[in-house]
Amino acid sequence: MSTADPTLSAAEAPASAIDVVQALMLRDRFSQWLGLEVVEAAVGRCVLRMTVRDDMVNGFGTSHGGILFSLADSAFAFATNAGGVLSVAIDCMVSFPVAVRPGDILTATAIEQSTTKRLAFCEVTVRNHDDVIAGHFRGTVYRTAIPHQL
Repeated sequence: MSTADPTLSAAEAPASAIDVVQALMLRDRFSQWLGLEVVEAAVGRCVLRMTVRDDMVNGFGTSHGGILFSLADSAFAFATNAGGVLSVAIDCMVSFPVAVRPGDILTATAIEQSTTKRLAFCEVTVRNHDDVIAGHFRGTVYRTAIPHQL
């Protein structure tokens, strides 16, 4: 826990970004199923990594688009919630410039581009193990006034 303000008790102190992301990850069964690894977490930024498994392919033998979307969506959620205030997606879009295949190691880097008191806009770039961009994702969140309960 962050104790930047010495007048706050440990229970009242704001959580660090990594504390928030770890707590979210513990409750996020889908991200666990994906096999996501948290590489980096900071307020407004998150980097996740995963390996595409054989059970994640579509009828064409490539990764189902929902797998890349879900990886990017989790990075988006963690980056925009890492500040400790509940933020919920209100829109998302994704583009798939190259095919993703089983065995590919994907890294999603989410970075908030701009934020207001109630909205945040985030871009996520997903790269494969050859550093080729496999996905472009953009999302918007609505920031509530509700602090995360860790």
